[in-house]
Amino acid sequence: MVRSTYLALVPSLVALLHSAAVLAQPVPDAGARTAEPAASVPQPPQPVPGRQGKLLLTSGVSSIDGAAGGGLTPWAVTGGYATDGGIGTSAFFTRTVVQDYALNVYGVAVGWGDRLEASLARQEFDTGQSIATLGFPGLKLRQTIVGLKLRVAGDAVLDSDNLMPQIALGIEYKDLDSGRFKPVLRSLGAHTRGTDFYASATKLFLAQSVLVNTTLRATRANQNGLLGFGSSRQDNYRMQAEMSLALALRKDLAIGIEYRMKPDNLNRVAFGNGLHEDDWKDAFIAWTPCKNFSLTLAYVDLGHIVPALTPKRQSGAYMSAQLSY
Repeated sequence: MVRSTYLALVPSLVALLHSAAVLAQPVPDAGARTAEPAASVPQPPQPVPGRQGKLLLTSGVSSIDGAAGGGLTPWAVTGGYATDGGIGTSAFFTRTVVQDYALNVYGVAVGWGDRLEASLARQEFDTGQSIATLGFPGLKLRQTIVGLKLRVAGDAVLDSDNLMPQIALGIEYKDLDSGRFKPVLRSLGAHTRGTDFYASATKLFLAQSVLVNTTLRATRANQNGLLGFGSSRQDNYRMQAEMSLALALRKDLAIGIEYRMKPDNLNRVAFGNGLHEDDWKDAFIAWTPCKNFSLTLAYVDLGHIVPALTPKRQSGAYMSAQLSY
């Protein structure tokens, strides 16, 4: 994520002090020639090699799928604070509660040399009494997600003074344990296993303390895979865009928004549009007092989830805690 505006003012302060020192020198004779000092061009700060070499906030937080980035979408950054020659690790727990559902996620990620990331996440989706009328009171759907991400171009920090973003390619294999709900998913033509492919571009503007991320995902997942993959009506991969915008208020605190498009494969397969799937969005605040801990709070809007049974929009609170080493 982004550095503080205060840190970005350091080069300007140094230049100002230098100019003051020059003005304080005695004025030379009228005929004398003086050489003006060359202007100093501020350079992006250099990451320090090793396990904790990245700048604070620049490794993102843990997404609900386990990859480093925002809460809803992965970024091109890798998990942990390791740079070249180091190995970084992180572990997280996330809880989201909306009107009729709750989601718990926990997982780990390992980053090698700020180049490669491997992640593992476990999701537990509590449907409460939302589908009790179908004979499934208190149903819990569990999904395991294994991810890999490779940085292929750019460096978010070193390229912060130009237009080159950091770019990464990723893959997420998802395995849904739907238990006694599996026959229902099969009747809709949905599979219980699927794989997402994505490309992320993350651009960091250090001077402005702003981070922008765009992710393009090829997926067949219904509600991120919690309702299976594909359907009898739409079983092909579809491209979906995901976006994040973050602003650092200070070196340890950032706010932002996210938007994640969804494929809506189950719409009109049954119940008319009663299985319609909306895009996801959130507004978050992330606090990182040190490189070993971060806490993210957010308001999330997941739209309608099975509106035939739960007609309300599903919005509520999101909390995620992460430990990094």
